[in-house]
Amino acid sequence: MRTVKVALGDRSYQIKIDRALLGKLGEECRRLGLGAKCALITDTNVGPFWAQTAVDSLAASGFNPCVITLPAGEAAKSLKSVQAVYDQLAAARLERKSFIVALGGGVIGDMAGFVAATYLRGVPFVQVPTTLLAQVDSSVGGKVGVNLKAGKNLVGAFYQPRLVLCDLDTFGTLPEREYRSGLAEVIKYGIIYDAPLFRRLERDMDALLQRDTPCLAAVIARCCAIKAEVVSQDETETGLRAILNYGHTIGHAIEAISGYGHYLHGEAISIGQVAAAHLSNALTGLSPIEVERIRVLFERAGLPVSLRLAAAARARLFNAMKLDKKVSGGEIKFVLARKIGEVRWGQQVPEALAHMALDKIA
Repeated sequence: MRTVKVALGDRSYQIKIDRALLGKLGEECRRLGLGAKCALITDTNVGPFWAQTAVDSLAASGFNPCVITLPAGEAAKSLKSVQAVYDQLAAARLERKSFIVALGGGVIGDMAGFVAATYLRGVPFVQVPTTLLAQVDSSVGGKVGVNLKAGKNLVGAFYQPRLVLCDLDTFGTLPEREYRSGLAEVIKYGIIYDAPLFRRLERDMDALLQRDTPCLAAVIARCCAIKAEVVSQDETETGLRAILNYGHTIGHAIEAISGYGHYLHGEAISIGQVAAAHLSNALTGLSPIEVERIRVLFERAGLPVSLRLAAAARARLFNAMKLDKKVSGGEIKFVLARKIGEVRWGQQVPEALAHMALDKIA
């Protein structure tokens, strides 16, 4: 088993990565000294495959779990869903020492984490991410929240889990498109922080696409370690943590204007990262050779690298970008690369250059 520590003082926690971890969920929660009552929050895709294993493990360790199942998909990441979950938690009489287990992808993790942060002014929660994207990104670092019609994650909090369990066996039921979507966040870590990781992905992409377990475990652990390093230095995104948003300014806007669910998150930020590479070439010195390496790696991962928008849709895209959480004083801020493995955050981009980048990927 690989273990990564997120060092945040008395809110530190471990990320554990291995096969067959779900059956040890109860044992791990007992080690944390959590209360007897708990709620397992999952969705209609993940629940039928994995909820019973989790419930059995919790019960065997003396816990009393109730199961809350939400519709699968981005639409469930809403205040309406949060209200429905609050009502079920109240009916189950969860207490301050009770805890929540988030079993699913990023939507469930973000939404269940937000519920945990706010119900009874905060109850403990454990992340059990079942998608590649959630294992390397959304389950780590304590960003929790829900979407509004105006944009992604506009309501949320910073609230750290007590533990993250990454069971590689859950990839056995993960659809191919969802799996490839997760590779977009994996590639991002190479671009923003770790040139050797990027070279490894270039070398091992075929093995990753075949879901080779040893290769996957090593890559997931490295991605989690990078995020842990960044979050440990800047938990609430006052500086360095902003680098994790590379490709997300355009990517989140693509999700917003196309209706959540048309593009998976990884697909949208794949396009966003390629566009950001063109902006980086224009503004921060990323070489044309590295722009092409970035584009080719996303393409090899089976992810989209182009987007053609009519004038009206492009105008909506720019409006969506202006609602991004990283906007300051009305200015859209971008994360741009100097070279693969090194980025700069808080970069202002003239609108004309943003149009140029979109032209390049059309």
